[in-house]
Amino acid sequence: MTEVFFYHLQNRPLESALPLLLEKCLERGWRCAVQATSEERVAALDQVLWTYDESSFLPHGTDRQPDAARQPILLTANPANPNGATVRFLVDQATIDDAASYARVIHMFDGADPDAVEQARGSWRVAKAAGYDIAYWQQGPDGRWARR
Repeated sequence: MTEVFFYHLQNRPLESALPLLLEKCLERGWRCAVQATSEERVAALDQVLWTYDESSFLPHGTDRQPDAARQPILLTANPANPNGATVRFLVDQATIDDAASYARVIHMFDGADPDAVEQARGSWRVAKAAGYDIAYWQQGPDGRWARR
């Protein structure tokens, strides 16, 4: 059964929260796809993952590279899944039609953006109606996640 998680960004931006969640996925041996809404955003996230922590390395690439299928973390602006990811991150209000093909779909949304909050609410309703296991995670003042 697919799990659909909603991560409500409040105290840290996506650029600092996403790498930590990706690290946890890799520790569990999961392949991931991170879907943004534009190629420019994919390029920016690619840069973030190279530079977010000098003492850490997240193996990743973009779907524009010839070895996309080999990447444990793939950054993309389209719904294809060339690396066989089992976890799909949706950022910047990105959407997919078929969540059932993943073990987990993670919606990350900015709590300061009313459009992003409304889109997340709509995605919650769709996921609930489809019968997926749903969880809501909220950032505390220290940036840690708490399940609500």
